[in-house]
This record gives sequence, structure tokens and C-alpha cells, in this order.
Amino acid sequence: MSANVSAKGSGRGITELYTHPTSRQDVDWTEVIREQHCRYIGKRCAKRRKTEPDVSIGTCTVGYNAKNPKNIIICPFRFLERRQVFTHCLHLLTHTEPGDEHHVVSEVTIPGGSVDFCLVATRKGRVVDFVGIELQAVDTTGTVWPTRQQFLSSLGLAEAPPEDRGYGMNWKMSGKTILVQLHHKVETFEHVGRHFVLVLQDHFMAEMVKSFSFSHIGPAKIGDTMHFHSYSLTERNAGYKLELTQRISTDSAGVQTSLGNAAEAKVELQVILSTLQEKIEKALYTTLLSVADNTIPTVPTPTAATKPDLLEE
Repeated sequence: MSANVSAKGSGRGITELYTHPTSRQDVDWTEVIREQHCRYIGKRCAKRRKTEPDVSIGTCTVGYNAKNPKNIIICPFRFLERRQVFTHCLHLLTHTEPGDEHHVVSEVTIPGGSVDFCLVATRKGRVVDFVGIELQAVDTTGTVWPTRQQFLSSLGLAEAPPEDRGYGMNWKMSGKTILVQLHHKVETFEHVGRHFVLVLQDHFMAEMVKSFSFSHIGPAKIGDTMHFHSYSLTERNAGYKLELTQRISTDSAGVQTSLGNAAEAKVELQVILSTLQEKIEKALYTTLLSVADNTIPTVPTPTAATKPDLLEE
């Protein structure tokens, strides 16, 4: 492969772009970049730049940590490979019987927020059971855009970026944010007697176990509401394949314990402040004066606005 700053061995670089491994020699990158197609959602990549909502990014997985190189999933749609995350939740449909039909419904609004997907069982056209499923990738610090452009530059498909300050993994804040969100959602699912599953990568799971209290969470039990399904990204046949490596579970009280009782309000404040800061920094008109003078233009909304981790600087 050309002069790409490869993720393989260096601990940094683009590992998968528009669902294709960057290490493969047989990829027509000119066509891939032209189409900007994501195989996992069956359409144009939904991962967009904050500053250019019409530009798709295409980065599924990146390299991280030169001393101990890892490939880290930074796009939640990467987990949709072969739709196995849904089949791995079939056993949690506990109110079904042979003959029921199974469906996947996306972006479901519930009390306490919204859920990425629901695995639904129907009988004679009526819903009889469901499982909530959330896909969680890791947020990065900095931006992977210059690294992406460096890869394309090595192929002669883009100009080299003026500078690449690098990127990191925002492990702890990503973990705090998802645990706060989970607490509210899991309470709703617990109240109605249904299961909720968080799908994440094994590296992210390991970081959460280190940063938060998980000692009370053990092997998956069907009686628990909250389930964690952890996947590894294994190199296979000149590509990468997801494999379910760990299942653990708890209840809503267990999620609260993971956060720490005294920590939740502080974490929620951090999440709100972070969201407001991000919106203010990227908005052109946010002051009282700009509201008063009626000069606020219409700003295009990214198609992935409901999924903040699909947006990047």
C-alpha cells in the first residue's frame, strides 16, 4: 500500500474507510471515494463533518496506541456487519413463541430518550415483545480528518493536509455519557419488563471497567434488564470481522452503582455543558443581539444530527 500512515503496526492511521480495509491492494479507491457508500447501512455514509455537513467522512475504524496498537471502532454503524448484533439478542425476546416474526425498528423514541434500534417480535401482525439495542462507538479527541486526507493523498486522490495534530480516544467522557443515558433508559425498560442491550467494542468495555465500578456486574443473566455485549474486531481474510467475546448484565440499580450515586448529577452537568459548548462553537449566530436583529440564516441540519458521534470537526 502506498505511503499511507498505516494503522497496522504504527498505532495510528485509518484502518477502514467506507467499510474497506485500507491495507487491501485490490480496492478501487477512486470508485470508493466517488460513491462514499457504506455497506452497513446500504447508502451514502452518514458520518459527516460538523463544518461541512454535505461531506461524508467514511472512517469506520482507526489505529490507536503505538506501544500496543489497537484498531478502534469510531462509527456505531460498523457494528451492523452481517446484522449479527440483532441475532445475538434473540434469546432476550422472552415473550415469544415459534412462528413469531422478527423485525428491526430504528430510532425509537421512549420515555427517557430514544433508542437506536428495537428488535421486535410480532404475532399475527401485533407486537408481542421487544429488546432495546444501543450501538456505542468511542468519541475521539481531536479529529481524524487530516489522517484520512493523508491516506487519500498517498493514493493521489487528495491534497496532503497542512498539518495533522493527531487524535486520541475520549474513553472516560464517552463512558460517563453512555452510563448516564443508560440509567434513564434502562429504568423505562425495567418498568415494562423488557431487556436493553448496549453493543460496544471490547477495548471500550475494558476502559469502562477500569474507569467505573463494574465489580458487581457478572456473567449475563436472563433476569437482568441491562446487558452489555462486547465485540472484538478480528483480522480475517484480508479484512476485519466482528466477534462477540463477552456478555455481562445488571439492572438499573447496577448502572447507577457503576456511575456512583454522588457522581450522576455532576456527570449530567458535564454532558449538558459539553453539548452547549459544542453547539456554540459551531454556530454562527448565538448571541442575544443576533436574535434581535433577525439575521439568523437557515443552517442545514446533518442527517446524522440524532447521533452526535457521527459528526466530526
